[in-house]
Amino acid sequence: MSAWGQVGDLWQLVPVQRAGAGLLLAAFGLPVVGVVIVGLDIMPVRFAMMHVALLGIAVGQLVGLDPVLCALVACALAGAGVAPLARTAEGLSGAMGLLMSLAIAAALLMLALSGVNANGAFALLWGSILAVRPADLVVLGVLAVAVPGLFLWRRRDLALLLHDRELALSSGVAVQRLTVVLLVLVAVAVAGAIRLTGALLVDALTLLPALAARRLGRSLVSITLWAIGIGVVVNVVGFLISLAWDLPPGPVLVLAAGAVALAAHLIPERRTSSWRTSASSSAPSPQSPH
Repeated sequence: MSAWGQVGDLWQLVPVQRAGAGLLLAAFGLPVVGVVIVGLDIMPVRFAMMHVALLGIAVGQLVGLDPVLCALVACALAGAGVAPLARTAEGLSGAMGLLMSLAIAAALLMLALSGVNANGAFALLWGSILAVRPADLVVLGVLAVAVPGLFLWRRRDLALLLHDRELALSSGVAVQRLTVVLLVLVAVAVAGAIRLTGALLVDALTLLPALAARRLGRSLVSITLWAIGIGVVVNVVGFLISLAWDLPPGPVLVLAAGAVALAAHLIPERRTSSWRTSASSSAPSPQSPH
């Protein structure tokens, strides 16, 4: 049987169809979350939310609730709770470091005291793309609509915030409130990707398309569209390759997204300044009358 004939046969299976639908939905929301992570310079957020997700999974296993749902709730609360500590861009990284340390300590203590199977909790962090459930598709579908919708609705405010926090404040942007919303979306997105690639490989769906898009887009809108487009291509092609040659999807997705990001970075940098100029030009001039 040819490789593509094998893809056709596997596509008849419901778990494979759910996995494909999950990756397609993820391509519309998660790469845009990556644009936020890169724009706010909060790379440690992925590690922090991975540890918070572990804490949520441990709580879920302890009380008998859905572990992934508990991870989603824990990450959403953590994202909202850490925002008041993020009064400066540098403070975001510090707050995430604090959150990561506290979350992993609480998770390990809970696992040790409760007798919950730690292997089961850690196994969810590695992901299982064929274990995607309808509830996971609902979460990814909400992110696929909400995240691009927010970028379309508040694109000026987001462009200013992602360009310069102080400039956004002086321009009348509700920086604190918008930061809370963005951090909650980032946290939920990381938790929502657990089933697809696992928290450890979530970068393939978030950061890597965003990094490539920043080299190709001329404005925040075009960067967002590039991120979504790259996410769709990488997720679809990577999943088909993994099915055709019976390879683990997570590493294939990472390598495919990494190859695109590397190729984009071989293009001479000339467009990031255009985005910054566009964001700055939309802010009111300090000399202009109010």
